[in-house]
Amino acid sequence: MGKQILITGGAGFIGSHLADRLLARGDRVRALDNLSEQVHGRVGRPDYLDPEVELVVGDVRDPQAVRRALAGVDAVYHFAAAVGVGQSMYAIADYTAVNNLGTAVLLEALAERPVERLVVASSMSIYGEGLFRAPDGTIQPGEERGLAQLQRGDWEVRDVQGHALAPLATPEWKQPSLASVYALSKYDQERMCLMVGRAYRIPTVALRFFNVYGTRQALSNPYTGVLAIFASRLLNGNAPMIFEDGLQQRDFVSVYDVARAATLALDVPEAAGRVFNIGSGEHHTVRQIAGRIAGVMGREYLEPEVTGKYRVGDIRHCFADISLARQVLGYVPEVRLEDGLAELAGWLEGREAEDRVAEAKEELAARGLTV
Repeated sequence: MGKQILITGGAGFIGSHLADRLLARGDRVRALDNLSEQVHGRVGRPDYLDPEVELVVGDVRDPQAVRRALAGVDAVYHFAAAVGVGQSMYAIADYTAVNNLGTAVLLEALAERPVERLVVASSMSIYGEGLFRAPDGTIQPGEERGLAQLQRGDWEVRDVQGHALAPLATPEWKQPSLASVYALSKYDQERMCLMVGRAYRIPTVALRFFNVYGTRQALSNPYTGVLAIFASRLLNGNAPMIFEDGLQQRDFVSVYDVARAATLALDVPEAAGRVFNIGSGEHHTVRQIAGRIAGVMGREYLEPEVTGKYRVGDIRHCFADISLARQVLGYVPEVRLEDGLAELAGWLEGREAEDRVAEAKEELAARGLTV
């Protein structure tokens, strides 16, 4: 018989795909999820969540709900989090409560009753800007761009002499540069889990997810992954909206590859106490991705709307160096972007989404969070 595994946030996008994978190999899965309306709407238990998943509806900040969910559990995936760079810059107390306090409540319960392994979902957002090569060939971390530079529409990361830097794949050893409340909270989640795990002898693994995409992503949440936001716009006959000039580079990774990496993090003994980038190992501009999702949805005529605006907390370039995950976890991405987008397009057919992107943009602008 397999293990009893708890996934906090297990009714969500990544958690539900992970649950499918764990069930398929014989594990028993329990999900603790508050079924946030921003993510799930008002529908209750998601129809995509496997009937074999035992759903505990509760808040990760509630010690009693957490202790109920942990009863009899062998291992824990901590995926519960409020997600969104832009929103985190004004819903500061909420993001800090859910992400930081929620993690603390879980860890206090685990300190009383340690499990065999804890895997925490971290984020590429903690890097801020990625790693870069200067014109003289030296490698250096990207510095945060100044307000005056952004106001004149100069988007690239530059060195102190003003030379544009060339982005490189970012490895785990790159020091964090926390550009948003969301990034700060994810770093806090990661470090607290590793710290408490070490103190209480709970083998702990942190996975820094890059831009995850796939079926089941919340289409009506304007602060979720960029591909879901683009899809929501396109489903409503609206052009994808892009900040800056659309040439910022990201790593887009299939949720199936992420779920596989998460199972490896549970199984591989050498992973304990370590942090891993989980991405595709490839990079694309946001404008390219907008064009490709429009293409697979048959809406090529809806060309991206490039705003020429900067959103506070955003970074220019960051994509994953996944060599450590390859070496230690045996992680190799399997889903090609074109195949992942084709599946996503099929899932989107006939779906409805509330396009709240313009509303979210206005909210940020009213608070002075766009430049």
